[in-house]
Amino acid sequence: MFSHSAIPPTFRPSSLGALGLDSTSNPVVSLNEFTYRKRAEIYGEKEPAEYVYRVISGAVRSYKLLSDGRRQIGAFHLKNDIFGLENGDEHRFTAEAIVDTTVRLIKRQSLEMVAERDSMVARNLLTMTTSNLQHAEDHMLLLGRKNSLERVAAFLLEMDKRLTATGIIALPMSRRDIADYLGLTLETVSRVLSRLQGLGTLGFVGTTQRQILLLDRDRLASLDLQN
Repeated sequence: MFSHSAIPPTFRPSSLGALGLDSTSNPVVSLNEFTYRKRAEIYGEKEPAEYVYRVISGAVRSYKLLSDGRRQIGAFHLKNDIFGLENGDEHRFTAEAIVDTTVRLIKRQSLEMVAERDSMVARNLLTMTTSNLQHAEDHMLLLGRKNSLERVAAFLLEMDKRLTATGIIALPMSRRDIADYLGLTLETVSRVLSRLQGLGTLGFVGTTQRQILLLDRDRLASLDLQN
């Protein structure tokens, strides 16, 4: 399911990054890297939240399965993103690799112990928690108040900020993933993307249509009423 490599310690941490989320070595906390194959589960809902994770390469989706079998994706975690930081003792979502993905793990208990002694680490933890809360609030608003066109526009603008390289958004997730994130059907997502292409707002690169070129960001932003 995964391969494991330990990371040797060399210096004293002075920030959250130095605790291993931005570094490959640390003398206080135990750091490990795991590589998960595509669709492999990283952790499950209601499992003990013992670790905090950072994406080194690849991409991760966190989701809940509803009682009727539908899936609601809560977030996509991309390169350098930190995830798995919970307020309680259990994970609220299941986390799964979208593609072959490598993550770095840090013991949550160790992180909290260092945060008690290091104000910078404590501030960074608070910043991460606040950022996660803001994302959850934005996502709730998107699901509750925006129509399908506004939702897809908001998603593309989010991915434009997080993924664009050389002017192209290279999406690791499928349209099914996008639909489950936006609370739409697969057909609706495809229809809206085709409409945006027809309006000259975006274009597709390659045959998979996962590489998107935004041709008119201002027009796309105007379609997202909250942007």
